[in-house]
Amino acid sequence: MAEVLRLAQPSVRRFLPGLLWGALSAGAAVSLLAVSGWLIVSASIVDSLVPLSIAVVGVRFFAVSRAVTRYLERLSGHDAALRQLASTRADMVRRLIPLSPAGLGRTDRGQVLSALVDDVENLQNLPLRVVQPLAVAGLVALGAVGFIAFVSVPAALTLLACLVLAAVVAIGMGWLFGSRAEALVSSRRAELSAALVDYIGSLDVLLAYGAEEQARARVTAADAALRSVVSRASSAQAIAAGVVSAVAGAASVWALAVAAPGLATGVIDGPWLAVAVLVPMVVFEVFGAVPIAAASWRSVRSSAARIVDVLPERMPTELRSDDGADAAIDGTPALRLRDVRATWPGGVPALRGVDLDLLPGERVLVAGPSGAGKSSLAAVLVGFLAAEGEYTLGGADASGLSGPALRRIVGLCEQSPQLFDEDIRQNLLFARDTATDAELLDVLDRVGLADWARERGGLDARVGDRGALVSGGQAQRIALARALLRGFPVLVLDEPTAGVDPDASDALLRDLLRAAGDQSVLLISHVAPPDGTVDRVIRLDAGRTV
Repeated sequence: MAEVLRLAQPSVRRFLPGLLWGALSAGAAVSLLAVSGWLIVSASIVDSLVPLSIAVVGVRFFAVSRAVTRYLERLSGHDAALRQLASTRADMVRRLIPLSPAGLGRTDRGQVLSALVDDVENLQNLPLRVVQPLAVAGLVALGAVGFIAFVSVPAALTLLACLVLAAVVAIGMGWLFGSRAEALVSSRRAELSAALVDYIGSLDVLLAYGAEEQARARVTAADAALRSVVSRASSAQAIAAGVVSAVAGAASVWALAVAAPGLATGVIDGPWLAVAVLVPMVVFEVFGAVPIAAASWRSVRSSAARIVDVLPERMPTELRSDDGADAAIDGTPALRLRDVRATWPGGVPALRGVDLDLLPGERVLVAGPSGAGKSSLAAVLVGFLAAEGEYTLGGADASGLSGPALRRIVGLCEQSPQLFDEDIRQNLLFARDTATDAELLDVLDRVGLADWARERGGLDARVGDRGALVSGGQAQRIALARALLRGFPVLVLDEPTAGVDPDASDALLRDLLRAAGDQSVLLISHVAPPDGTVDRVIRLDAGRTV
């Protein structure tokens, strides 16, 4: 959790400007009220405003500078926090990559989504609503107490006592009444996200089996639970804010009581008495961020704990780490496996001894019954599962390559390709964002989709959420087009005809294998491809080559 919180806090170089502007803005607010109070009282007891001209200029200066520095504080602070937020989310995705898909099989998709979106976004409150407000409030409080001490020592002592009292009571009451609710907000939000993801993503199945009403009731219950804890947390913050307001009023009254006797003795005059009475009001306005910061801290800690739950501290030993050399291999390398063994997390055997050769430009079919280890082999080849035995690419040990470097050489088209709710162009540009429209149309033509894309309106046609607006065969062709655009030297096609009409299976396999061109292709399929489309057939049974 400490590491997650450290990642959420911007560097000193980025964070310091926002802190500086915040302190200047709060200081300008305190100075504005002090100068205004002194000016109003002084103007009421003198006949000429000429001696007060400096104070008049001061009021204008502090009024303008307060607005300007407040804007600069927001600009600098949010820029630093949002930049750090993007870095934190990217770091989290990098940590999830080695766990997917082999290490996330038992993880709720809604929990991962909530951690990636809601909880990571909540981490931006650490610099914006915790560290910066506390630092600004502390600096302004100390400065105000020091300033009032030059006017009236008793008034300064009363201000200091009231600030300490307000901090202790407000934070204590906020913790007493709202800590449990604030800690539950993130988890309740995640439960609602999980319920919504399950409901929307499985709506067709729920309707088919008559379970839609129960799933909708789960969403309603999760929403009610979230609203309940948010209401309790808000009530606790309101109580803490009320305590700060009450103490602020008491501080002004107390300052008046201890400083007013100085008028008779000449220790203090009327204008400075007004300053001693008015300054506590604006100081407590700045200090009111302290109980909010305490509540935000509890919420941020809760989000960090949830992120830690999604990102296990120790990666299962059965998974392959992404560590290694970021090396490149020229051309299309020969792929070689000898006595390769692998295990899924939890100790489930995946491969028990696989021998395989894939020469440059060769097409090899890996066949076998369900559960034979075909998809496990694909997971080993792209570095999702750790492998024992010999796995080389062009004679180089694949275990010495980093995960990203390995996946730049060996590409995988999954059984259920991931398409995003974007147009065809964007779904292809994920592979190479510098590709031109002409290159995109060319690669669509290679996979037999150019005419289909033109009929749908060209590259601007949308594919729907997870490819809902295209057929299974079209989704596979788009995925292959994306892989071709990326230019993987070795391409693994995992059950590309799954969910495709049997009559269209041969045509799809023929087009996919022809479109691969000079790339090496390892075809994993329980459906035999058309004659003459593959060079060799390897059979797997119970995790072994036979």
